[in-house]
Formats: sequence, C-alpha cells, structure tokens
Amino acid sequence: MSTMFNTLLKLPLFQGLSQEDFTNILGRVKLHFIKYKAEDIIAKSDTACKELIFLLKGEVDAQTTPASQLFTYIETIKTPYLIEPEALFGMNPHFKSTYVAKTEVSVMTVDKMLVLKELLKYDVFRLNYVNSVSNRAQSIYSRLWKTPSSGTQNKVIHFILMYAERLEGEKTIVIKMEDLAEILDDTRLNVSRVLNDLQEQGLIELRRKIIYIPEISKLIPE
Repeated sequence: MSTMFNTLLKLPLFQGLSQEDFTNILGRVKLHFIKYKAEDIIAKSDTACKELIFLLKGEVDAQTTPASQLFTYIETIKTPYLIEPEALFGMNPHFKSTYVAKTEVSVMTVDKMLVLKELLKYDVFRLNYVNSVSNRAQSIYSRLWKTPSSGTQNKVIHFILMYAERLEGEKTIVIKMEDLAEILDDTRLNVSRVLNDLQEQGLIELRRKIIYIPEISKLIPE
C-alpha cells in the first residue's frame, strides 16, 4: 500500500492527496497497469482519448506532424508524465501526437467515466487537473504570440522552441532543409549557415533530414 501510495503521489494530478483519499480511490477506481516494449505505440494521433494515461517508468517519444506534413517534431519524455490531459474533454477529444515507447515503458490508465464520476470529486485532484491544463495552454499561447527578432538565427531558434511542449530535454525535428527555409520565409543558404553555426556551438546536431537538439533549454534566449 505504501509503495503504491508513494508512486501515485509522484504523478501529476495525484500530488497532495491524503492517505484517506488515496485509500478511497483504490477502493472505488479501477487502475489499469500496462507495460510496453520499445517501439510499441502507446497512443496514436487523431484517435479518441478515452482515458488518462500516466507514464510511470521509461522514456517515450511524442511525435507530432502538422497538417502540412512538412515536418515531424519529436519530444523525448521522461516519467513521471501525464499524456495530453487536455484531450480528454472539449470539442476535439483526440490525441494530437503519437506516443511511441523509446525504452521499456510502464503506464497506468484511468477510464474517462471514472475520472468524471469519482476522481473529480476530490478537490486536490480537480485543482491539479485544472492547473495542468491551464499551464499547458498558457505556455503555448505565450509562445504563439511571441514574434521572433529579425535575423535567420532568431527565426530558426523560434521555430525550434515554438513547437516544444516542454522547454527542456531532447527534441528531434525531421525536416528537409528547403522545407524549413520555406516555413521561415528565408533562403536555404541562410538557414543552412545558421544550422551549421548552431552545430559548431554544440547546441544542435545535423543529420540527414534531421535536426537533433540534445537540450532545448540551452537555445532559450537570455
């Protein structure tokens, strides 16, 4: 019991629950525990979100491709983590990204109806849920309206930061150089020069049709 309690306390939405609330939850809410092997798909973009998915152990790649299909943005996520809590409700309750196990992964899921009928009864859970969704929305909104400074390098860095859900950890962008230049409304030569400069500074690594960012926080302007 204490081990399970400590594990849940580390998860988003459950932090701050009392021992009594935790015991009540275990008695009324069925928690599903699932293991995935590396490269298994945990959740797929554009599929209905019918449950909350908590990552308990391992690393996951969140792969997002815009409607233009010009690139794919990949974020490596480490546990503990909650997959798209905002996708559970609203006008479009579907996952926006595909989540693929990078290592062996353990998850816990809670059915949507149990979230509505049971978990949202708890003030701590309800407050954590609202804060989680609000924080994500505010973070993305603030970056959406932030205009990059002039210059190709600023536009490249703004592009990399713009699509990250979390401004920490490693990211990978699968994109052709000419497509990136088109998105940035700049020349391929200018974009290539900037990327090579960033690589020389150790901020990114360039591979065929891939921009790998070891630690995105190092790209955030001071």
